[in-house]
Amino acid sequence: MSGLMFSAMPGGSWPSSSLLRLSSLLLPLLRNNHASKMSSDSHWLPAADRDQQVMDLRATGWVEVEERDAIFKELHFKTFNQVQITLTTHDCGGLSKRDIKMAKFIDKIALSM
Repeated sequence: MSGLMFSAMPGGSWPSSSLLRLSSLLLPLLRNNHASKMSSDSHWLPAADRDQQVMDLRATGWVEVEERDAIFKELHFKTFNQVQITLTTHDCGGLSKRDIKMAKFIDKIALSM
């Protein structure tokens, strides 16, 4: 199971339209992934692939989480201060191909908002 966590920073106003739009785009993807049996996308990344994928994501603002095999990004929108997202996969004990795919999808959606 992949982990996706949103949180708002104190002092920011919650714009229901932007957050709902982001959630409505991401939740069906999560439901489809969760409903299917574990696929090769959910497997832990080999070191060489992981390094290259994480390096590509760093260019778009993702950072590695210390003491966890996870990635993190803080998104800023015009209508509210920020959203923090942490991705990791519990089933494989760390970053998976599915997390990388989700991070790229989030970046694509965030650009359209």
